[in-house]
Amino acid sequence: MTTLSSTMPTASKALHALAPTDTFIRRHIGPSEPEIVDMLTALGCASLDELSSQAIPAGIRMTHPLRIDDPTNTLGVSERGEAETLSALHRIAQQNQVWQTWIGMGYVGTIVPGVIQRNILENPGWYTAYTPYQAEIAQGRLEALLNFQTMITELTGLPLAGASLLDEGTAAAEAMTMCRSIAAATHDHFFVDAGCHPQTIAVVQTRASGLGITIVVGDPMTADFAGKPFCGTLLAYPATDGSVRELRGVAERAHAAGGQVVACCDPMALVMLVPPGQWGADIAVGSAQRFGVPMGFGGPHAAFIATKPEHVRRMPGRLIGISRDATGAPALRMAIQTREQHIKRDRATSNICTAQVLLAVMAGMYGTYHGPDGLRRIAGRIHAATSTLAAAVTKLGHTVLNDTWFDTLHVRLAGSPGGFASALASRHINVRHFADGTVGVTLDETITTASL
Repeated sequence: MTTLSSTMPTASKALHALAPTDTFIRRHIGPSEPEIVDMLTALGCASLDELSSQAIPAGIRMTHPLRIDDPTNTLGVSERGEAETLSALHRIAQQNQVWQTWIGMGYVGTIVPGVIQRNILENPGWYTAYTPYQAEIAQGRLEALLNFQTMITELTGLPLAGASLLDEGTAAAEAMTMCRSIAAATHDHFFVDAGCHPQTIAVVQTRASGLGITIVVGDPMTADFAGKPFCGTLLAYPATDGSVRELRGVAERAHAAGGQVVACCDPMALVMLVPPGQWGADIAVGSAQRFGVPMGFGGPHAAFIATKPEHVRRMPGRLIGISRDATGAPALRMAIQTREQHIKRDRATSNICTAQVLLAVMAGMYGTYHGPDGLRRIAGRIHAATSTLAAAVTKLGHTVLNDTWFDTLHVRLAGSPGGFASALASRHINVRHFADGTVGVTLDETITTASL
């Protein structure tokens, strides 16, 4: 019979026995030491370092070790468990400073309704969703995406909307390729409003460089489209500096020259503005982030695209439609998959295969939660706060450079930009700083009277 004293572990074994049971290695399947040896032997490499040297170009390969904290825990055990690691990460995260951010440029604060956060964002039945290929088991998600599409058609005034795209920049680039496919073969130029957000302009330029499309960036209010080979025109509505311009005449001139018109829109502004479909836009794109999707280091968030029925086969991404099942009952399905390589291969009309399903669902549910009247109240409050700020900064001697606005002011300061920046930093506030010393301020639904 074994006695208790004979089974007492050594000190090192005792520490090993204290190792947490929820460590990464114990929870995940990875190659064992014998498997690593077999792999290296098959590849003809003496070590993992040699394998890395062969696989990773020297120009991008890190040559010094990562600076990682000591992985041992407080007991001296060589591994941290998940709970212990999360606690350590929480202590690190507490060093972050959360400022009020009024930079704008397509990214704004939003209030996520609790019912949407709890039942959609934090619900694996929703947040694991990607593309609902199997319509027979995805009717709920398809209905939620149809809701998103319907909301976008009502805001843009265009009758056909897709089930979401990646972000505003790539949506604008996809709209450009739509224009190129619609236009005459000789129309290989695309006009881009200088009032678009800089990241949107950059993405369009990058996409165009590989497609043989010449980008012309300028002021659409004074641009001459006549006789020029423009396949389309991208217009900002509102502009990145906050200006809200009358674009009907621009659209008419662009159409007379044989090109399509794309409106890059803010959906919250569209609650108060004339829909782009009513002033001549053929395509509307934008980001739905401010409809209940919190900012997360620049993304992710759902973009939207809407157009006319005659362009449906040139739309990127997916479109949810209503059909009927074998019993005659209404049934939802993915009606259009314009890019899918297993269907069209080299005839695919779009390079997009990513849909932001979860975030489109959140944005659509945000619209449903508030309803038309609630959205009008939110948009009206944002606009009223912006107008209040405009009056205040003018009274203080600064100059508001844009005559019209929805939620953004472009301000020339009366005093030193450096002093203004220091004052903002002391109050933990971020605004947009232009190269010429002017500043941009974009308000959102989180604004309070104390912040103003």
